[in-house]
Amino acid sequence: MAVARRKEALSELVAEIGKKAAYVAADISDRDHIGALADAVSDPFGPPDILVHAAGVNTRQAADDVTEEGWDQTVALNLSAPFFLSQNLVRSMKKKQWGRIVNFASLQTTRAFPGGIAYGATKAGIAQLTRAMAEAWGHDGVTANAIGPGFFPTELTQAVFQDGERAARNAAQTCVGRNGQLNDLDGPLLFLCSDASAYVTGQVLMVDGGFTAK
Repeated sequence: MAVARRKEALSELVAEIGKKAAYVAADISDRDHIGALADAVSDPFGPPDILVHAAGVNTRQAADDVTEEGWDQTVALNLSAPFFLSQNLVRSMKKKQWGRIVNFASLQTTRAFPGGIAYGATKAGIAQLTRAMAEAWGHDGVTANAIGPGFFPTELTQAVFQDGERAARNAAQTCVGRNGQLNDLDGPLLFLCSDASAYVTGQVLMVDGGFTAK
């Protein structure tokens, strides 16, 4: 099950997967409809037992220029949505005594970047939310962890990768000398979503090529 706002992109993704897949087009930051969304994603194949929160927004407003609208939008999508959607869907996981929740942290979970005060605050919050989820639901067979990506080519980092010099500087900051490729996330995600990580919970796994090690 894939959930996002853009129906056309979701349709293309499901077609690309080409197997048993479906989607729901919805704004997960709309708290008034979280319950209905949880029901909708459970309809095609039953309630999910693996939940990956990958949606996010970065308004890139300087601290002196942050607007209430920008702040609220960032908190709603990056922090509130992962909690309230998990709160709704964890019920079925608890009944099965098995579930996996994977949140998305960031380099800004522990590092300050220019124009990232709202984004960084929510990503630091994700680390603590992940630990709190692990504490709350661990006795019910549900693990909660987070992945902290380094610089990967996504919509949020498009401006970075369009600037070759800036992208090269970021690559030089890593221990492996390059920026991330999307398939670098495959192994960590599979690990955290499987029985292989049964004794791993409340952790933030940095997948950043060693960026935060330097």
